[in-house]
Amino acid sequence: MKRRKLNMRKDYEFRYLLGQILKDLPEGVQGSLKGTIYAKAANIGIREAKEFVLRKKEEGVIDETTARRIIDLLYKYSVYR
Repeated sequence: MKRRKLNMRKDYEFRYLLGQILKDLPEGVQGSLKGTIYAKAANIGIREAKEFVLRKKEEGVIDETTARRIIDLLYKYSVYR
C-alpha cells in the first residue's frame, strides 16, 4: 500500500524551507523539531508528521501560523510511495 511521504527528489529544498519557517525559534528547539518532522515525513508518512506538528502547537512550542505553514509545506513536498 502506498503512503504519502516526503518527495526525496526535493529533499534539500524541503529542508531549507522548513529551516526558514523555524528560524525564529531557539536553536535547540529548532534543530529538534526540524529533525523529527523531516524523519517522520520521509520515513513514516506525512500524516504522522502533521500529527507531531499539531501536538507541538498544543504544547505551545510553536504558534498556529507556524504550524499551518509547516503542514502546508509537508503536503506541497509529498508524493505517494
